Parts: sequence; C-alpha cells; structure tokens
Amino acid sequence: MMEVQKHSSHTLVFRSLKRTHDMFISEQLNPPKRDEKADKILLNCKIADEYGLVKNLVERTKKSVAFIPTTVRLQNGTSDPELSKTGTDDAYGNHESESTDQFSSVEMKDKQLLTNVNKTLVTIGDQNMLVPKRAPIMPKPIWHPPWKLCRVISGHQGWVRCVDVEPGNEWFVTGSSDRIIKIWDLSSGALRLSLTGHVSTVRGVAVSKHQPYLFSCGEDKQVKCWDLEYNKVIRHYHGHLSACYSLDLHPTLGFLVTCGRDATARIWDIRTKAQVHCLTGHTNTVAQVRCQAFKPEIITASHDSTIRFWDFVAGRSILTLTNHKKSVRTIAIHPTLNMMASASPDNIKQWKLPDGIFMQNLSGHTAIVNTLAINRAGVLMSGGDNGTMYLWDWKSGYNFQRLQAAVQPGSIDSEAGIFASMFDNSESRLITCETDKTIKIYKENELATEQTHPIIWKGDILRKKF
Repeated sequence: MMEVQKHSSHTLVFRSLKRTHDMFISEQLNPPKRDEKADKILLNCKIADEYGLVKNLVERTKKSVAFIPTTVRLQNGTSDPELSKTGTDDAYGNHESESTDQFSSVEMKDKQLLTNVNKTLVTIGDQNMLVPKRAPIMPKPIWHPPWKLCRVISGHQGWVRCVDVEPGNEWFVTGSSDRIIKIWDLSSGALRLSLTGHVSTVRGVAVSKHQPYLFSCGEDKQVKCWDLEYNKVIRHYHGHLSACYSLDLHPTLGFLVTCGRDATARIWDIRTKAQVHCLTGHTNTVAQVRCQAFKPEIITASHDSTIRFWDFVAGRSILTLTNHKKSVRTIAIHPTLNMMASASPDNIKQWKLPDGIFMQNLSGHTAIVNTLAINRAGVLMSGGDNGTMYLWDWKSGYNFQRLQAAVQPGSIDSEAGIFASMFDNSESRLITCETDKTIKIYKENELATEQTHPIIWKGDILRKKF
C-alpha cells in the first residue's frame, strides 16, 4: 500500500490558487454576457417609473384628433381631394365611387372637428354660433399688504439653519451651526432656553402638538427627542448613514419622518424608537420632507431634481415628479388648499394634490431658493441664498413685493442669505433664519392701502410651462 505524501496546508492552498488561476485566466478580461431580457425589463421599469405620466401623451393627443383625410387620400392613390370624390365605372360597378363618397363625408366631419377645436358654442336668442375661444388670461391678483422688518434677534454664534413655532404661539425654536438649539419668546424676542447636545450643525427642529417634546436632527447623523419638562434628551433614533437634513412629524399619528444626505427618508415610531420604513428611491441628497394627514402623507424633495410622493403604509414611492431641472431644496404645503409648492433655481412650481398635477410656474426669483412659506391668506414667501425675499400671490402667481434682507452690522454682504422661514400660528408674523447669525421677524404694514401700494398688473396671456 502506497503512502500518501503529506503536504502542509500552506502548500495545498497555493496549489488550489494555481488551479483556480489556470482555470479562469483565459476569461479574465472578458465581461459576463449581458442578459437582453433582463436589460429590457429594467429599461421598461425605469420608463414606467420616470415617464409613465407623459409617455403616451402624444399618442393620446393624436387619437383625440384623428387625421383621417390624409390616410384616405393615400389609400385612394391620389393627393387631390376633387379627384378622390369622382370615382370611375369599371367591372365592379360603382363600388369605388360609393367608397369615396363615404370617405368624403368622413372628411367633412373631420374638418368640422378641426375647426371646432379652437372655438366655443355661443347661444344668442334662438341662434347658435361658433366663436373663437379667448386665450387664458392670468387672473387678477388679490391685493395683499406689504411686509416690513420689525425685529432682529441676535444670539447664535453661527448660521441659523431651522425654525419651528410651538402650537400655543408663545415661543419658537431655532437650530444653528453653533450646535445649539435656542428657544425664544415670540412676543418679546427674549431668549428663554439653550439646549446643547449635538456635536455638529443642527439642521432641523420640530415641536410636537400632542406631547411636550422637541425633535431635532443634525449633520452629526443624530436624531434626538427632547423632553421640554426636564430639558433633556430622552430618546435617540439611530439609522442614518450620513448627515440628517430635515424632519417632520405626522400630524395625526405618532411617527417621525427624517431625511438626509444618505438619499433616504426614514419613518420612526416616536415611542419605541423603532424604524418603521426606510424610503429609498432618490439618487441624491434628500433636502426636505413634509407630512400631511391625507394622501400623499409623505412628500420628499431631493437634489436629484425630483419630488416623490410616498405610501405611508407600504413604504414605497407612488409618484415621481420630474418637472424640475435642478436640485429641489424646499417644498411647502398649502394650509387650506390641497396644493403644494416646490422651489429650485430654475422655477417655483405649484402642484395640485394628491395626483401631482402641475398648475403654474412662479418665475423671477433668480437665486437658489432655500425656503418657502405659505399662509392662509394666499401669500407665498420664497427666500434665496443671496438674501432676497419674494412675496407672491398664490392664485395668480403675481410677485407683489421684493425685499433684500438687511445684513447684521459687522457682517459682510456675502453673508446675506435666508436658510429657513415660517409664519407663526396667527400668521401675522414671518420668521426668517439667516446667514448673518440673526433671526428676523417681519409683519404686515398696517398703514398700507390699495391706494398707497397699488397692484402694478397687466393681464398677460397665461403661459403654462412644464
């Protein structure tokens, strides 16, 4: 019986590596074969997800106004409508002339359809007549009093990045890049409390309407729950892989939604600290998240220039809006109408919920818009990174006031930027957070009237762009 030569494990490992190398060296630079069927399925899924709403728009439009006469002339072998009506007698009798008579009647109906597209039926007495339709005109804007600066609050040592007002409208809270959360008296502007605990910039704050809790998030990936009766952190929500940029509370359920630079939004159970869903689909930083009681319950805006609506129960995307061409940094939901607005450097856009129907563009704010705020009176405020603040009439999209934020003495002009804004619960004051480390409060000018501040408006044709 032959003895088996024993080798060390080191020798056996290297022999195995050599066999593997010899086996696969011939295919080292050859990529794996593409699965055409899988590629086709992936392409169809992407088209349906990104362009499902407009993919068949051209075909549907063509079907609504069918160009039948052109096809008829091609079938008859002639391009002259007079020749196609006359027909010839042959061995088949009058079959050709009868068919052309039928086609000519269809052609007349088609011409009537084409002429009626841009006309409307008007009844005067016993007579009905078609008159050309008027082009849609931009509605006349509602007069709003102008806003003016009434208070400047200093106290932070860094850029002020976020703000929220408590439900009782007695105080408001701000977060800053100095890592401190400060609570201020709304009527006097006095500092009530400072909360420390974050180790990087505080990017989002939210006050609960049901419990004495304050939620905050920051660039340190931390999401904290503060008990305002004891002024200390009672819960941490761990899960974000990068900086957390925004958060919002569900208005009726006990859930918190956060988003950040890891291109996700996460839903948390406030009480148990458990992550309910991780909403994935964006391909870049999710800049802001907003929640509402009715569908869509969660809306996110991202730097990948899209806005997504999410199913709260299933935890998946139900609609993607791709109208913006640049990063969408902020969104705002109208407090009374089932509508919302979104802002990016190309345009401010209005949308109708829950289907995400595009309504109109608000053009003119040529800056990177960081924040939007809407009140019940129909005033939309947009704040830019260059310190400009535009006020718009919601219905007509008319820009009735433009303001330039005053820079804090000692600051340079480049520090004039608005990061966050919010109307208080009485909607008589507008709070803005700025790069000159101050908080500014604006209010309406009580002395203004329609005579002293008239609307300079011209009824232009409404140009609805996508």
